[in-house]
Amino acid sequence: MRIPLMILICLLVVAAIAFAGSDHGRLVGGIPIFALCAAIAMAIQWLVFLPSWWKRSEHAFDLTGSATYILITLLALALSGHRDPRSVLLTVLVVLWALRLGSFLFVRVHRHGDERFDAIKQKPLHLLLAFSLQGLWVILTAGAALAAITTNQPQAAGPLLVIGLGFWLAGFAMEVVADEQKRRFRLDPANSGRFIRNGLWAWSRHPNYFGEILLWTGITIIALPALQGWQWLMLVSPLFVVWLLTRVSGIPILERRAEKRWGDDPAYRRWKADTPALVPRPPRKR
Repeated sequence: MRIPLMILICLLVVAAIAFAGSDHGRLVGGIPIFALCAAIAMAIQWLVFLPSWWKRSEHAFDLTGSATYILITLLALALSGHRDPRSVLLTVLVVLWALRLGSFLFVRVHRHGDERFDAIKQKPLHLLLAFSLQGLWVILTAGAALAAITTNQPQAAGPLLVIGLGFWLAGFAMEVVADEQKRRFRLDPANSGRFIRNGLWAWSRHPNYFGEILLWTGITIIALPALQGWQWLMLVSPLFVVWLLTRVSGIPILERRAEKRWGDDPAYRRWKADTPALVPRPPRKR
């Protein structure tokens, strides 16, 4: 498929999400707040694309994604005028996640670079597609939260809020611990050229991704009672995260990279055979 067509499809999907998420949503100046947030999210990506292409650099990519989450979520809360527990909690959870992950990825990219962009940052349309897909990623994953925050009929807090918060806390903790364990592993010169298989990484080959799925599932559970009409389509949010991490840019890329580096290492083969790719499981005793 040609890159311009993929960019067009991306924009059409964002427009469809904006339409669905805006149903039963509040307006500002006659414009649905959800749709306004979607437009701003895409505009930010395209604006940052310009200096990134000029410098042939990927350093602003992840930081831009995280900043977009923060900006549109805070904007949605401010413009909706809601101060109900669900809207405030959803905003806090999205902002906390984005601040933590954005700063972590920003530091990592500046230290080690990002191999995903080695080829595409030399091609303007490919890089524009990457930024466009990031805008789509932001809107799709945060869609349930944005719909609940901007709804014109906020609902009282209930048991799903507590259940969803439990999912989010478990996922956030797993993501933070897994990232920190890997960061410390890489800082140790003795581990140069080796793969991590201790801590949470003995339970799953990608525990940080499992944490990511858990926390976005939690956000969707919290948002669930506030969804109406076409907004129910926002339940695709955690499913999109699962699809993205397990089929597109997450696990497949890292697994191929690991096979190239350690595919002939017997220890790696044993670890891969004994350790699930995503859902954690206690290590098997040999």
